[in-house]
Amino acid sequence: MTNPGIGWFGIVRLGLVQAGLGAVVVLVTSTLNRVMIVELGLPALVSGSLVALHYGVQALRPRLGYGADVGGRRTPWIVGGMASLALGAAVAAGSVGLIRAEPALGLLMATAGFLLVGLGVGAAGTSLLTLLAAAVTPRRRGPAATIVWLMMIAGIAITATLARGWLDPFSDARLFQVVSLVGLAAFGVAGLAVWGIEGAAARVAASIPAHGGFLPALRDVWADPQARRFAIFVFVSMLAYSAQELVIEPFAGAVFHLTPGASAGLTGQHHAGVLVGMAAVAVASFAMGGMHGGRAWTIGGCAGSAVAVTAVGWCGLTGTGWALVPAVVVLGVANGVFAVSAIGAMMGLAGEGSQPGREGTRMGLWGAAQALAFGAGGLFGTGMSDVARAMIATPAPAYAVVFATQAALFLVAAWLAAGVFGATRRPEMAMA
Repeated sequence: MTNPGIGWFGIVRLGLVQAGLGAVVVLVTSTLNRVMIVELGLPALVSGSLVALHYGVQALRPRLGYGADVGGRRTPWIVGGMASLALGAAVAAGSVGLIRAEPALGLLMATAGFLLVGLGVGAAGTSLLTLLAAAVTPRRRGPAATIVWLMMIAGIAITATLARGWLDPFSDARLFQVVSLVGLAAFGVAGLAVWGIEGAAARVAASIPAHGGFLPALRDVWADPQARRFAIFVFVSMLAYSAQELVIEPFAGAVFHLTPGASAGLTGQHHAGVLVGMAAVAVASFAMGGMHGGRAWTIGGCAGSAVAVTAVGWCGLTGTGWALVPAVVVLGVANGVFAVSAIGAMMGLAGEGSQPGREGTRMGLWGAAQALAFGAGGLFGTGMSDVARAMIATPAPAYAVVFATQAALFLVAAWLAAGVFGATRRPEMAMA
C-alpha cells in the first residue's frame, strides 16, 4: 500500500505532521482553556468538558482508519485531518469574542470547534501512524517512533514558548489571529511533508468492502485476541500515565509546599525523564538492528513506572524531600521507555490479523483507546485525589493512596503487555 522502507528524511517529514498536530492542539487545550477560565471567568468544568469532548470524539478513530483502509491511501486522510484541525482551532478561538457577547451562541461555536479539532486529530493521527507502520522497516521502527514523538513534543514546546510573546498584549482578535496562523502553517507544512511520500504503488484496491463494511471490519479486529488485548493494554497504561500527570503538581504543593513555579519545574523534570527514556530505547533498538527486546522494554517500563510512582508517594509519607526530584525523573524515564516501545509495537502489530487491509482499523482502535484513556485519566486522577483527601485529613497519606492505585494500574498494564507479546503469531513481531 505504501513504498516500504522510507529513509530517515522521510521519517522526519512525517514527524513534521506530528509536530504540527502538537502545535495546534496545545493552543486549543492549554491556551484556550486558560482564556476561558481566567479572561472569560467561565467555570473550569466548562472548558474541561470541551477538552474532554475533543478526546471523546476520537472514539471515531476506528471508523476513520477504516475509511483510509477502503481507499488504500493515507495521505488524503492526513491532509484532510489537518484541515479539520486548523479549521476547528480557528472556530474555537473565534468563539471567545462571541462568548463575551452571546454566551450560549459562543459556547455552541466553541463546541463545534472542539469537535472539528478532535476529528482532525483522529483522522490525521491515525493515518500518520498507519503510514509509518507500513513504510518503516522493523530496524527503524524504534528510532522512528522516538523521532516522531520528539518532534511532536518540540512542536508543543516551541509553540507554547512563542505564544507568550505572540499573544501579548492580549485581545480576542489577536488570539484568533495567532491560532489561525499556527493552524494554517501546520496544515501547509503537513501537506508539503506528505506530498508524494506514498507514491503510485499506494494506489491499491482494498478488499474490505467485500466483507460487509465498517462494523464487520471492526468486529473482525476486536475478535483478534492480540488486537483486543493490546487495546486494553493501551487504555490501562495511558489511564495511569495521564492520571499521574494531573496529580504530581498538586501533591508537591500540598505536601512539600512547593511554589507554583517550583512544581512546574518538577513537571519539566518529569518530561525530561520521558525524553531520556524514549531516546534510550531508540538508541538501543537501532544498535541491535531492530526493536529487539520490545517485550522486555514495554513490561519493564510499566513495572518501573509502578515502582517509581510508589516511590513518589513514599517521599510524601516519609517527608523525604531530597528524593522527590530523583523519583519523579525516574518515573519519567520509565514512562518514556514503555511509551515509545509500545508505539513501536503498535507500528509492528498494525499489519497483523486474520484479514489483510485492516491496518487503519486496528490503529484506529488503539488510537481510540489512548484518546479515551487520556480523556478519562484527568477525571480519574483528580477525582481520586478529591475522594482520598475527603476521607483522609492528612495530605501525604491521601496522595499515597492515589499513587498506589496508579502503581496497580501500571502493574496490570505490564501483565497485559506480557499477554500481548506472548500471543504474537509471527516470530519477528515478538521483537517489535
